[in-house]
Amino acid sequence: MTTTARATVQHEDQRVRVTRWDFEPGTSTGRHVHAHDYVVVPLTDGRTDIHTPDGAVTQTQLRAGESYTRPAGAEHEVINAGSAWLAFVEIELKEPAAPS
Repeated sequence: MTTTARATVQHEDQRVRVTRWDFEPGTSTGRHVHAHDYVVVPLTDGRTDIHTPDGAVTQTQLRAGESYTRPAGAEHEVINAGSAWLAFVEIELKEPAAPS
């Protein structure tokens, strides 16, 4: 049985929500859907398995300090598939960017 990782909202306002996730090996975000586009910034290197409702699993190798953009709307569950703790920050954009 997979246990749930710890999520802590670091900042939230009308435009953005910043959440830090801390995962033991084998822990999960639980199945969820983002209402807005978001960016993942790993604080540690690690490997995740992303599970979708149709049974598909995508493995992703995360590198500390890099960023990964993700679109809103896809239901998924993220599991720490590595052997060490994994931490990342999720920055969810709650409103579209202003035109340049």
